[in-house]
Amino acid sequence: MSIRTNTLRLLLVLGIIGWLPAVVQAAEIVRVETVTSLSRSVLGSTVIPYREVTLSAQVPGAVKLVAGEAGSSFKQGDVIVRIDESQLVAKRNAVLAQISIAQAALQNAQAQYTRELISPRSKDVGTMPGFGLPAMFDMAMVRPFADSMMGNYDSDMGRYSDLMSSATGVSQAQSNLQQAMSQLQEIDAGLRDTKSVAPFDGIVLAKMVEAGDTVQPGQPLIKFGYVKYKRLQADVPSGLVSNLSEGMLVPAKIDSRTTIMVKVSQIYPVADPSRHTVTVKFDLPVDSVAAPGMYAEVYLPEGETGDAKVVVIPKTALLKGRSLPSVLVVKNDNTSELRLVRLGVEQEDGKVEVVSGLNADERVIDKPPATASSGWMPHAE
Repeated sequence: MSIRTNTLRLLLVLGIIGWLPAVVQAAEIVRVETVTSLSRSVLGSTVIPYREVTLSAQVPGAVKLVAGEAGSSFKQGDVIVRIDESQLVAKRNAVLAQISIAQAALQNAQAQYTRELISPRSKDVGTMPGFGLPAMFDMAMVRPFADSMMGNYDSDMGRYSDLMSSATGVSQAQSNLQQAMSQLQEIDAGLRDTKSVAPFDGIVLAKMVEAGDTVQPGQPLIKFGYVKYKRLQADVPSGLVSNLSEGMLVPAKIDSRTTIMVKVSQIYPVADPSRHTVTVKFDLPVDSVAAPGMYAEVYLPEGETGDAKVVVIPKTALLKGRSLPSVLVVKNDNTSELRLVRLGVEQEDGKVEVVSGLNADERVIDKPPATASSGWMPHAE
């Protein structure tokens, strides 16, 4: 008696378990919907920093200091790479000595010019021959006689010549000083170029040199980027660029993870003539988990908003266990018909696009059992 009772209980439990899914997921008839087409093209892209620069050597020499490895963060103005500046320091000391000499020469030339302006040499009583007579007799008798009678001496012209000679000496001394100052400025600029500083807050993306390496002007030293904000960069076929606009949101996946929305931030104004593509940049959300260089996929619309309408049905309307996608279509006489369909893009609300096999005015059975076939209809409530 007890064995029979337990058997009946077991059969009852199994019956309840077997019928429970049918109760929870009861089949129902739904009408086919039409929505705007979401046909999209999938393009590969790369995560890039919001800003990126390559710091290159400006002067030749040996690398004296590399402040950090890849991933090290720096503030704006921090020194990242330093090149040995000992030769430039020696040249600077030599130029400083030239500046001191030029300054002394300029002071002397200015003093000579002032002396000639106040006390001209042409008026000095001891500068002209006086025929052995005292200086007073020379000034009173000989020089007036020489100016008026001999005709080969003009004291005013002599003074003008001496004054111009002194002024020329001042000008040459000023030019020499200016030349030395220019050399000092050039060397100071070279000393500044021995240091590669961070142009903005960021991290080292790649390090191309080590301390002790000898570099030449133009040789890359460090790749530096601002990675608080990140972007995607993709080469978009020119036929799809017309469907994009700055500020537009499109879906994307980073390393096949959860779909996120990215914003079109920049569309290059020219296309690549060899590949016929246009570079487009997309801003990532601030909280997205991504690192520069990671692979990403961007889903771009193939048609403009408001283009053709497409048929969509719930994904639960597809018969399970079939090799080809199929649905049960309800005919006008309230009987069902098994029909093969061709599917398109999945929608985000649990629906799927039907490319062919259904019309917009038809009805299908949602959540049919896996064993259903043509003619099967859900039981009336």
